[in-house]
Amino acid sequence: MRIIAGEFGGRKLLPPPSERTRPITDRAKQSLFDALGSRVAGALVLDAFAGTGSMGLECLSRGARRAVFVERDPGALLHLRKNIAALSVESRSLVLPIDAYRVAGHPSLAGPEAGELAIAFIDPPYAHTEGGPLRAKLERLIAGLAANALADDGLISLRHPTKVDVDFAIPGLRIGRELTYGSMRITWLVKGPEP
Repeated sequence: MRIIAGEFGGRKLLPPPSERTRPITDRAKQSLFDALGSRVAGALVLDAFAGTGSMGLECLSRGARRAVFVERDPGALLHLRKNIAALSVESRSLVLPIDAYRVAGHPSLAGPEAGELAIAFIDPPYAHTEGGPLRAKLERLIAGLAANALADDGLISLRHPTKVDVDFAIPGLRIGRELTYGSMRITWLVKGPEP
């Protein structure tokens, strides 16, 4: 695992300490950030289900103003904090060791920065995307972020298996783009009317 580009391009990151996380490949990450383009510079970003922070740290390397990382697994959290320290980006990082499903109402995304979230990376365990009560929790998280934190034209980047359809009926969100990499798909849910 490494930072692809920007201030820390080429720097290695500590990998997840267990097999429970699925780090994104460098190829997929490069493609995703090429597609994001200028959205990252100066942005407030959220890396939920952050693991060791690959997405949020890539954003900070590319000029994001601030990254909020949400991770509660103790091993991943330890490596996340070490990765942040190794890049000396503590002043632009906030680590929340909480259940990611609770972040939409967290004070860190309210107050002066309410409605300023430009990009939210949501990478739940794949089983949570497939149906039942966990899928309902995921839909509530996305709806909460859209209503309470996401800026106009902000986007939620949801990682899920290609076999799973993203058919959430959330007012104010539309599918902006879908990027497919083998068995993985990243769907962008964009806040605002159809262009």
